[in-house]
Amino acid sequence: MEEKIITEGNYRYIEKGEGTPLIILHGLMGGLSNFHGVTDYFPAKGYKVLVPELPIYDMPLLKTNVKQFAKFLEKFIEFKGLKDVILLGNSLGGHIGLLHTKMYPKMVKALVITGSSGLYESAMGDGYPKRGDYEFIKKKAENVFYDPAVATKEIVDEVYATVNDRVKLVKTLAIAKSAIRHNMAQDLPKMRTPTCIIWGENDGVTPPDVAELFHELLPDSDLFWIEKCGHAPMMEHPDEFNSILATWLKKRGF
Repeated sequence: MEEKIITEGNYRYIEKGEGTPLIILHGLMGGLSNFHGVTDYFPAKGYKVLVPELPIYDMPLLKTNVKQFAKFLEKFIEFKGLKDVILLGNSLGGHIGLLHTKMYPKMVKALVITGSSGLYESAMGDGYPKRGDYEFIKKKAENVFYDPAVATKEIVDEVYATVNDRVKLVKTLAIAKSAIRHNMAQDLPKMRTPTCIIWGENDGVTPPDVAELFHELLPDSDLFWIEKCGHAPMMEHPDEFNSILATWLKKRGF
């Protein structure tokens, strides 16, 4: 399903519903459409769902890092005049959400992370292929999911185009290095923002022990597992993901 993308100021984003702002942060290889299970479900529950397009390949090389993306997110929140936001991030998006919450704790009332980088050093370094033939890229994309069929031709084509674009490849590797540099193990114990951790039991990119470590280090966190699920629970099991998140938000009074 194609969502309507709004272009306003320096931003491109999806916006649906009214109420508590729920901002979704996509990963390195993730398009805005990956989250339509969430964007279809939560507006009816009293949330304004926003999915900004992160400037992953639009920043100058020296600014292509997690910290600059967290600053970009803060400017977007300011631009939209939002307060007390809930951040939901997958993969690199989770890392951006974590760093943003550390940098601007008063802006974020809750955080949701799924398959997030920020602790496990190989999370991104191993997960993204160098240039290669189509079959190799296809296999890499399929490995992100428990069910390889979730890696549609459209997804594989997008990854293939990215890793065969020299500029994008250089920036992808810069982001991977930046994610390793911005390891958050020392920061997490000081972050008291309520955090919902939803993880695939079969995540091969950020394995289950990464989720356990996030849970251990974040003082106010709850950890939920989804069976037969890889690195992107909101894509593989949208109904279960939504149900876990909606229950958690209600229980926490968000």
